[in-house]
Amino acid sequence: MALLLGFLLLLELCWDTSALGPLSSTKGSDGLEFELPATNYETKDSYQAGPISVLFQIVQVFLRVVQPHPFPEDILRKILQKKFDFSTDYDKPENVVLTLKIIYYEIGIIICAVLGLLFVILMPLVGFCFGLCRCCNKCGGEMHQRQKKNGAFLRKYFTVSLLVICIFISVGIIYGFVANHHLRTRIEKTRKLAESNLKDLRTLLIGTPAQINYVLSQYTSTKEKAFSDLDNIKSLLGGGIHDQLRPKVIPVLDDIKAMAESIKETREALLNVNNTLKELKMSTAQLNTSLSDVKRNLEQSLNDPMCSVPPVATTCNNIRMSLGQLDDNTNLGQLPSLDKQIDNINNVLQTDLSSLVQKGYKSFNDIPEMVQNQTTDIISDVKRTLNSLGSDIENMSEQIPIQDKLSDFIGYINDTETYIHRNLPTLEEYDSYRWLGGLIVCCLLTLIVVFYYLGLMCGTFGYDRHATPTRRGCVSNTGGIFLMVGVGISFLFCWILMTIVVLTFVIGGNMEKLVCEPYQNRKLFQILDTPYLLNENWKYYLSGMVLNKPDINLTFEQVYSDCKENKGIYSTLKLENTYNISEHLNIQEHSRNLSNDFKNMNVNIDNIVLLDAAGRKNLMDFSSSGVDTIDYNVYLAEMGKTPTKVNLLSFADDLDTKANNLPQGSLKQSLKNNAQNLKTIHHGQVMPLEQSMSTINQSIKELQHKSSGLRVKVANILSSLDSAQDFLQTRISSVIVKESSKYGNMIIGYFEHYLQWVKISITEQIAACKPVATALDSAVDVFLCSYIIDPMNLFWFGIGKATIFLLPAIIFAVKLAKYYRRMDSEDVYDDMENGNIGFHRHHSTQTV
Repeated sequence: MALLLGFLLLLELCWDTSALGPLSSTKGSDGLEFELPATNYETKDSYQAGPISVLFQIVQVFLRVVQPHPFPEDILRKILQKKFDFSTDYDKPENVVLTLKIIYYEIGIIICAVLGLLFVILMPLVGFCFGLCRCCNKCGGEMHQRQKKNGAFLRKYFTVSLLVICIFISVGIIYGFVANHHLRTRIEKTRKLAESNLKDLRTLLIGTPAQINYVLSQYTSTKEKAFSDLDNIKSLLGGGIHDQLRPKVIPVLDDIKAMAESIKETREALLNVNNTLKELKMSTAQLNTSLSDVKRNLEQSLNDPMCSVPPVATTCNNIRMSLGQLDDNTNLGQLPSLDKQIDNINNVLQTDLSSLVQKGYKSFNDIPEMVQNQTTDIISDVKRTLNSLGSDIENMSEQIPIQDKLSDFIGYINDTETYIHRNLPTLEEYDSYRWLGGLIVCCLLTLIVVFYYLGLMCGTFGYDRHATPTRRGCVSNTGGIFLMVGVGISFLFCWILMTIVVLTFVIGGNMEKLVCEPYQNRKLFQILDTPYLLNENWKYYLSGMVLNKPDINLTFEQVYSDCKENKGIYSTLKLENTYNISEHLNIQEHSRNLSNDFKNMNVNIDNIVLLDAAGRKNLMDFSSSGVDTIDYNVYLAEMGKTPTKVNLLSFADDLDTKANNLPQGSLKQSLKNNAQNLKTIHHGQVMPLEQSMSTINQSIKELQHKSSGLRVKVANILSSLDSAQDFLQTRISSVIVKESSKYGNMIIGYFEHYLQWVKISITEQIAACKPVATALDSAVDVFLCSYIIDPMNLFWFGIGKATIFLLPAIIFAVKLAKYYRRMDSEDVYDDMENGNIGFHRHHSTQTV
């Protein structure tokens, strides 16, 4: 009951407490993480009785058979409305009807109790009469046993029946011992159970202010995160705007930069081709001169007189006919010069396009800096708003009236603990007396059944079927005496046992049906939640007590269920009706204030020039420089030719071969000298010329590739440039608005996330009241029902069962004792001619 008192004290605390909330862990998408320290409680949520619970269930099944009626909700409501006062006007019809309903509901228990009372009244009377009857040699008191043909069967039948009954009695006694011991051990654990619940309640009360302060203090982390982002507006907002514009701007600037490099590369290529072309023209002129000299020398040598003498004349004619091959094969001298194009490119390069592009890059990359410079005042205003919001949140802890109430309630908990410690020894002392009484009851039943067992054992093992009733052995006679002693003790004490059974049965059965079962299925809470029941002026008693507003639908069942689910006291007790945390944490209002600050943000970016007019003119001049109009095919055609019409080495070798066929003389020597000159010309002039022509051929191809589609390329670049510049002039404002809104929402989101977490924490999770429901469960379901009522019911069930079976045990024991005890007289039969005529001899009689 002390734990139940603690629960009511906690409700009193919540009466004046206005805001409590959750134990939670929350991590938002913004990276802010809020986590309250977890609270651990000692008391278990549920209680398990162990293997003995099977016996408890058997008793509960028996009670359902005895008391099959559903929970009497209407009866209890009417009784509570009358405040248990039946002393006045008890003869009114409604009181009579109510009394009849109570009797109808209790009819099963009443019948069992009446039967028990009849047992209590009749058993001593029957025992007294039985004793007197025995003293008068009646009711089996005569020590004479008549011989019967079925005597052996009856003895066995009575033996087996009494043995079975003793087994049933033994089972009941075992139930009694188990229940008595279980109740004692549970009472011994009551102190630990109470201390555990009180410690959990104290943990709840001490931890709640710390949780509230922790939740409110987390505003500092949120504000620091927001201030960090506000100070970093250059990269967050300016960088965001810059990133949105980058895909449209940077490719254009990169193309212009590449075109500036292309102009320089084109000039270098033109100069290289033009200079190499001049060198080739000079080289081909020298080659023509050298070939002309060799050709002239050969013509002079062929005028030698030997050329007129056959067969030398034939050789000379062949040589003379091949001299036409010693000519230049190219027309490099006719190729136009590239000086004009070079001059045009030089004029284009007078404007530094690369530096103009860098200015465009710089103008675009200065956007973040511009944003930072233009938002200094706005950032200061936002910070002032956030500091003001922080002051309001810090003051909220003072507005929540919980600190003083918690300290008072902790005092109540301490007083309750002192009360428990002071009175629990008394309870344990009384329980020791109860345990001793229960032990005596069980031992008394054990003594009775032991006498029966001893009687059965001695009678069974000492019985001699060949011995006459007057000559039975000592062991058999002792067995019969044991049985009669058991019968005597049964008559002496069974009415006392049944009295105990009836009292515990009426109390325990009603407690099980009217308290334990309705508490477990929560129908008891539904009774307490009946409007105007506990207070005729209050519709809902709990809301009237806690909130002083009895019209609010706050019920015991709802509070218990919410606490069982570990919900916060704020939402459980609907404390928003006394202190509305939503009004003090108006998220929309705070968000609107911050949003207004960000709406005043005016970022103006309208002076970005990607490329000025000079740069545009430079690109146009380059496109009209004539580089793309050069007839590169003519150059490539000439460069693809060989410098000479004939391979000079082959011609020289052939000439040398023909000279070897001539006789010795000046002609032969002259031909050999000219052949050697041709080889020298090939190695010294033709081969370098071929290499130069190959090199310039590749350069011309590269130049052709660079200049291919030049006008289109420049036109595309200028078109993209115009598009990007137009985008900056017409669309940049929408980009700024979009990014500013995104940036503002990010800052506001920190506080919306925090304030939402605060609201959820205070309204749903802080001061989670599971220890309260656990304390109530411990007081009613565990201590009252599981610790006391269940073992009490098992005790009367076992003892009652054993006591009831004493009645047939008495009958069978009395019957069976005749077959075990030594008789004073017996039937004697003599065989006669006409039949058996029996008579008996009388001896002194003895009654027990």
